[in-house]
Amino acid sequence: MKTQGQGQSKRKQLHHPLSPHSNPFDILTEEIVCNILDHLHDDPFATKSFSLTCKSFYFIESRHRRILKPLRPDLLPRTFHRYPFVSHLDLSLCPRVDDPTLNDLSSTWKATLRSINLSRSRFFTNAGLSSLFINCSGLVEVDLCNATHLTDLAASAIAEAKNLERLSLARCKLITDMGIGCIAVGCRKLKSLCLKWCLRVGDLGVQLIALKCKQIRSLDLSYLPITEKCLKSVIRLQHLEDLILEGCHGIDDDGLSTLEQSQSCKSLKMLNLSNCQNVTHTGLSALINGTEQLQQIILAYGSSVSQKILKVTSDLAKCLLTYSKLQSIKLDGCIITWSGIKAMASLDAPFKELSFSKCLGLTDDGLSFLVQSQKDLRKLDITCCRKITYNSIDSVTSSCTSLTSLRMESCSLVPKEAFVLIGERCPFLEELDVTDNEIDDEGLKSISRCSKLSILKLGICSNISDEGLAKFGSCCPLLKELDLYRSIAISDAGIAAIADGCPALEMINIAYNDKITDNSLISLSKCRMLKALEIRGCLGVSSIGLSAIAVGCKQLTVLDIKKCFNIHDNGMLLLAQFSQNLKQINLSYCSVTDVGLVALASLSRLQNMTILHLAGLTPNGLAAALLACRALTKVKLHASFRPLLSQSILGHMEAHGCVFHWRHKAFQKEMDPKGWKLHFGRSSSEVP
Repeated sequence: MKTQGQGQSKRKQLHHPLSPHSNPFDILTEEIVCNILDHLHDDPFATKSFSLTCKSFYFIESRHRRILKPLRPDLLPRTFHRYPFVSHLDLSLCPRVDDPTLNDLSSTWKATLRSINLSRSRFFTNAGLSSLFINCSGLVEVDLCNATHLTDLAASAIAEAKNLERLSLARCKLITDMGIGCIAVGCRKLKSLCLKWCLRVGDLGVQLIALKCKQIRSLDLSYLPITEKCLKSVIRLQHLEDLILEGCHGIDDDGLSTLEQSQSCKSLKMLNLSNCQNVTHTGLSALINGTEQLQQIILAYGSSVSQKILKVTSDLAKCLLTYSKLQSIKLDGCIITWSGIKAMASLDAPFKELSFSKCLGLTDDGLSFLVQSQKDLRKLDITCCRKITYNSIDSVTSSCTSLTSLRMESCSLVPKEAFVLIGERCPFLEELDVTDNEIDDEGLKSISRCSKLSILKLGICSNISDEGLAKFGSCCPLLKELDLYRSIAISDAGIAAIADGCPALEMINIAYNDKITDNSLISLSKCRMLKALEIRGCLGVSSIGLSAIAVGCKQLTVLDIKKCFNIHDNGMLLLAQFSQNLKQINLSYCSVTDVGLVALASLSRLQNMTILHLAGLTPNGLAAALLACRALTKVKLHASFRPLLSQSILGHMEAHGCVFHWRHKAFQKEMDPKGWKLHFGRSSSEVP
């Protein structure tokens, strides 16, 4: 840090003219420089360039940085001296983090480290965790999701973190009640705990958490083999706000009815009972009885296999009658009844969000009746509600003029005229999903009035053309995400209009549109913020267009060029030179050879590759690329390559945290053999 004398000297320079040989940046105080750095934290390349401006900036930046997200663990030693005050360390990009690494980093930042993310890391043991928690006594947040190798010994090491407030152990499937008991005793300050998919944790472990960790505010018990026994302790938590019981099949109405009414959780704000197939309105009523702050209830997706789909009846709605602060109800996949809709409409609650995705039984009469009393509704999801028509959209747009999000994918009976109403009546929309609908250019022109739109999904909308896109592009400059998957009337002119009018664009999907050529990619290269591009199956695209993207879109992180047969090694060479942020790529069926793949492997951030059916790829070229790509965590390859790669290479890659997914897929000549139904997970047997 700067001494007082140095600070005074620096300030004195502000009152003197610069000499011909002085550094103009020396007139800036450290406080000003730190304020500049605060505005650059979202762009690592900008921060790096700034620190290289002069020695003083380099020195200040090294001491200003608090958040660190290294690409590989072998880069960590370089940061120990450079960044002495790191408080938040994200190692989610480092698949291999071993005990010596944890020991070194905990020794370096023992006085400053407050948060660490190990959610994608492996190879460390309880010994490394013990070193981490003993050295870094100030840790308040730890993410150990997906650490499927950790056992109760690791849990006992976690118990050393006496100041821990937030802990995630999702999918730590070897930890048992005994380990959770150690954490409960040692980590008394816990406020947030996620035990999702910890299949060996039962009632005893959850009871111990509830008894020892009295400050718990958020508790995720999804898919645990628990019953009402532990809930008797859980509902006594005085500060509990969020309770997630998704997929807890051991919880049923009979058990919940035994809960003591005098011990209700008065602080509860959010309850998730999704996929709890044995809970009806009876059990729900018993569980939430006496809560005073309830704001959100999620009761999504019953099981069609067991015929236990939750029915939204008047009884279910009536048990919510006294909760005046309720703002959000999600009933995705449930069966809607007319009596249930009427009862919901009578609730004295100012709903801000309603979700009926894939709900059977939702009709025009029901939805229209419900929204009449919901003038303040902000978010509505009616995805795949195939019985609603123009009348529903008329009622929704008339009553809910403050909507910010409307999702209505595959509402097949809604005519094109209805989409005009959305633009005329809902000016505050920020998200709109009309995938697989009858919207046409007139509807899209009307929607262009929604100037705040940042997300627009128009996949499989064959009635829209460049004319509608041109109008939209000229009116919605805040657009960040655009999906035009299989919108087959779109061509280069429409994409050019979007590129010109939407400079904030971050994601675009134009897959399987045969009118798209290199001109579209050249237009999109002006979108400097573009991070994700999907051009799968665009036959008119070549390495020329891809090269333009590589040069212009330096923020690109995700690229799908599957079945772009005219993209070859030249495109890969430009990506390797300019796309330093690229993390994920699908090259399947392209005309890329060993040369292009080896060049691509030089990208230091590349983590995920799908490489199927590259005719020009040889085992030697593949081996060279794999060894050169040091950050890889996931590779999809055709199974025919498995016996052709040496075991030493496969072992080396796996030891560094790379996971191979071997596919047996036959070569497909068709562009999209199963059509758009494959893309959206629909089946021909689905009932409309």
